[in-house]
Amino acid sequence: MATSFEDYVTARGAALVRFARVLAGDEHRAEDLVQEVLARAYLRWDSITRSDEPDVYVRQAIVNATRSWWRRRSSRETPVDTVADRPGPGAFDAETAERDALWRRIRRLPARQRAVLVLRYYEDLDDPTIGAILGCTPATVRSHAMRALHTLRSQHQSPAVVKRGQS
Repeated sequence: MATSFEDYVTARGAALVRFARVLAGDEHRAEDLVQEVLARAYLRWDSITRSDEPDVYVRQAIVNATRSWWRRRSSRETPVDTVADRPGPGAFDAETAERDALWRRIRRLPARQRAVLVLRYYEDLDDPTIGAILGCTPATVRSHAMRALHTLRSQHQSPAVVKRGQS
């Protein structure tokens, strides 16, 4: 029952990752463990398939790799209340998270203030045009914009910034 390595990974890969996930407790770590085990198994695949039980061998290797990972001192994670480092401004995930947080704050604004911000900053319209759309004067548009920006700025001050200032 000699099967090719590619066929084995295609047929059993997802099940091996699920197995490793239960052992490791983390999906990403499980994927890393399975990848590491399969890379080593690839080099010995001919001898592994001679035993007619490659699944048993690979699962044992995953168990051993999981144990080895836990023994390594570098694998110890220490939970903390706050994260000291933050993703850089160019990181896609950081930008997405900031954009999402901003949109959540904008959605909490009163409807008129939200409309003024969207029309002014996303549609790039001037105050008279915004006033015509909303049925108010340009001075009222500026007032709504000022209040909305003040609210957003006050919400933007996070507890982490306050804590750093107090230390």
